[in-house]
Amino acid sequence: MRKSRIMTGIGISAVALLALTGCNSGTPGATDPTDGGDTGQSEALWEVSTDVSLEGSPTFDAITARDGVVVGVKNDQPGLGYEDAATGERTGFDVDIARWIAASLGYDEEQIEYVTIPSANREQELVNGNIDYYVGTYSITDTRKELIDFAGPYFLTGQGLMVAADNTDINGPDDLEGKIVCSVTGSTPLQRIRDEYNPGDTVEYDTYSQCVEQLKAGSVDAITTDEAILAGYVAQEPDALKIAGEPFSEERYGVGVAKGDTALVEHINTLFTDGGDVWTALFDEHLAPAGIEGSQPEVDDTAM
Repeated sequence: MRKSRIMTGIGISAVALLALTGCNSGTPGATDPTDGGDTGQSEALWEVSTDVSLEGSPTFDAITARDGVVVGVKNDQPGLGYEDAATGERTGFDVDIARWIAASLGYDEEQIEYVTIPSANREQELVNGNIDYYVGTYSITDTRKELIDFAGPYFLTGQGLMVAADNTDINGPDDLEGKIVCSVTGSTPLQRIRDEYNPGDTVEYDTYSQCVEQLKAGSVDAITTDEAILAGYVAQEPDALKIAGEPFSEERYGVGVAKGDTALVEHINTLFTDGGDVWTALFDEHLAPAGIEGSQPEVDDTAM
């Protein structure tokens, strides 16, 4: 049975997402559409690899010895990384990227343990070897690359602002003077707002869902993070929330891995390079319904 080890709270209910149909490629455990079952499982896009060998990867050696994959993820980002509080089901673009990687290493859904990790703790969890890799709106930065390596990028987005739907005062980062801005501890967007703009104050929490509750209560004026994350919340509550202005940065999401595990990075980069059809199907399932536009970026070997 799939396991889930939680390290932070759960916020809001999932955004309704479109389901893929008719794309069973022979994945073990996938439902045969001729049997009248549900074909909307993303796992049907790929097959679990067999006889995998990844010489020189200490992470893969640990996975093999454990006979299972431990993946760090988010649990409160609709469309990207979300966990249903009632059922424990994990959904989202990032979660399916994590599943796709696990399948390429020879492990199916029942052999994945998901660990919800706040943004501020991601590098340390990788350094400590508590997770095998991390997939959760993880921007590639030079500071982080001092401690860990990245595969990818697998998605490009930009920093944005979310405000209450009736807010007319904030239309971009230049309107933040005297305003209270919320983001999560340890995030790139929080640091950029502090360094490059002039908010009246900043408030930080472990999760964006906590910021959403503060915004709806009127305790903060805006939330800042990547627009892809914000779009999921807006799609869920369009009458209460909106995105203010245009993105004002470029964020490259990567898969975090242990420092020096070049073999695993190269394996994941090859998967992304050869798997454009899978990437497109996952994007269309999880992100396009929220109004996000994008295309698969080329991997960057210098992201390590």
